[in-house]
Amino acid sequence: MTDSDPAADAIEARVRKFLADNQISYETIACRPDQADTAVFCEVFGIPHEASVNTILVASKKEPKSYAACLVLANTRLDVNRTVRKEMGVRKCSFASFEETEAVTGMLSGGVTPFDLPAEIPILIDARISGDAVMWLGGGSRSLKLGVKADELARLPNARVVEGLAG
Repeated sequence: MTDSDPAADAIEARVRKFLADNQISYETIACRPDQADTAVFCEVFGIPHEASVNTILVASKKEPKSYAACLVLANTRLDVNRTVRKEMGVRKCSFASFEETEAVTGMLSGGVTPFDLPAEIPILIDARISGDAVMWLGGGSRSLKLGVKADELARLPNARVVEGLAG
C-alpha cells in the first residue's frame, strides 16, 4: 500500500461511522486506487460482476439541479433516459460528471457509496440487488471496498427499490 491519504481516510471514517450508527454489518477489502474501477477490482479480487454494485450519481439537466444515487449490478446498464428520469420526476437527466459527483457527494469518483450521502439525495436500488448475498460497493474513496448483504441496502434512509432500474 501507498502512504495514507488524509482526505480519503476522513471519508472512509465518515462512511464507517454511518455504517455503525445504522447497525449495518460489513466486510472490507483495501485496494490500491488503480484497482478501484469495477472491472479491475473484480478481476484482482475474484469478485463476480453480479456481486459488485456500482453507485452512479445522476443529475437533472435543469436548474435547480436534483440528484439521485443509483445502485446497479456491475453486469447491468442503468436506464437513465426512462426509469431514472421517471423516478426523479424530471424531463431530462444524465450521469453527473466526476467533478460534480465529488462536489455533491463529498466522495471520490470510483469509490462513491450509498453510505453517508447527503440526506436530500434519494437512493434508487435496482430490484435485482436483493437477498442475503454479500454485494461489494465503493467505500467512499478509491482505496476501500465494502461488502454488505444486499437486503441491507434497502434499509438505508431515503432508499427505494425500483424494478427495471437497469437492464
